[in-house]
Amino acid sequence: MKYIRIIPCLDIKDGRVVKGIHFVDLRDAGDPVENAQLYQKEGADELAFLDITATVEGRRTTLELVKQVAAAISIPLTVGGGVHSVADMERLLVAGASKVGINTAAVKRPELISEMARAFGAPRLVVAIDARSNPDMPSGYELVTHGGRTPVGKDAIEWAKQCRDLGAGELLPTSMDTDGTKAGYDLKLTRQIKEASGLPVIASGGAGTLEHLYAAVTEGKADAVLAASIFHFREISIRAAKDYLRQKGLPVRS
Repeated sequence: MKYIRIIPCLDIKDGRVVKGIHFVDLRDAGDPVENAQLYQKEGADELAFLDITATVEGRRTTLELVKQVAAAISIPLTVGGGVHSVADMERLLVAGASKVGINTAAVKRPELISEMARAFGAPRLVVAIDARSNPDMPSGYELVTHGGRTPVGKDAIEWAKQCRDLGAGELLPTSMDTDGTKAGYDLKLTRQIKEASGLPVIASGGAGTLEHLYAAVTEGKADAVLAASIFHFREISIRAAKDYLRQKGLPVRS
């Protein structure tokens, strides 16, 4: 049976968990290690660790903090932010990451996806796709990079297909229009990326209610749901999320 995964996301800036709206107006949300331990205890299936300013600041992900978080938990940990090479991916895997996420570097040099997949296997490679609505694009969505700051003039759905062909193991689409709003995921974006790529897809950007998590799976066709604000500010617990999805007939791990 394929279980629907619940994935809290630790957005990291200056060594702290933060959360904003549309990637700006950041609020402090606590210590990364303490949050990671809490989420594992509550039943999270995986954890995401995203160094949200690494690419913008032109640096690598904070390795020491990755090591601390990885050592504190036993569930899978996906780490992204500032990953530019196979060597960067190796450093993160050695530090304790289970999977590595890439975004801007892959858009700049798509063959990096193939290089990483060959080196460590597709299941360890997550390609994050940040997109925003743009009616001039064939799908209605434009790819953006550098933490959502830079539009690149490329159709986000076509990029998802390219990522699949290059060897990505999983896709993490985030709508810049809904991120942090708690108004719900962009179901159209999630569904289009799933249908176009056929890869496992993690819904991201906009979770605010239990109903949003359910809709991401049933309408957005996501294989996993990632959320930050609702978990960080203790609005919804992971246990409550799993109980709700189970009651609605979706398979989740107990």
